[in-house]
Amino acid sequence: MISAGDFRNGITLEIDGNVYQILEFQHVKPGKGAAFVRTKLKNIINGGVVEKTFRPTEKFPAARIDRVDMQYLYSDGDLFHFMNTETFDQIALNADDIGDALKFVKENEMVKICSYNGNVFAVEPPLFVELEITDTEPGFKGDTATGATKPATVETGATVNVPLFVEQGDKIKIDTRTGEYLSRV
Repeated sequence: MISAGDFRNGITLEIDGNVYQILEFQHVKPGKGAAFVRTKLKNIINGGVVEKTFRPTEKFPAARIDRVDMQYLYSDGDLFHFMNTETFDQIALNADDIGDALKFVKENEMVKICSYNGNVFAVEPPLFVELEITDTEPGFKGDTATGATKPATVETGATVNVPLFVEQGDKIKIDTRTGEYLSRV
């Protein structure tokens, strides 16, 4: 059991039958009245964000989230197939469960599958990936002083804004959280 006075960012809790992750918290001690804890919580099943306040003495059970490293094998239609590299168990998830988490992930790369009580609710791609540019317009010589960017398509089909000096066939490093270009490889 976790007391509201011990809240920290990233902790997952069960509140009223739902599983929430603490995004932000703030201990508030008004001049008049009792202290309270103001929080911003994310429902990890449906992704909704709510703001709630609690008394510091309220207690909630901690929710156990399982994160398993799995290899992304392939997709066929709406199903995406993953394999646990230790036990060789395979699972198939539909496109609704995955969303756009695999936008920058190639086949045979490792991802984290997040589940609660055996129900998968999210797929976490690696933080950084290296992908090859398959299509982009050529940059113009001398047009680099402005820090301008151009759209480029990577080998997974996603579009990323890259600097003008990046050419087709270059390998680039991408931050999967923001979808931003980091550097050439």
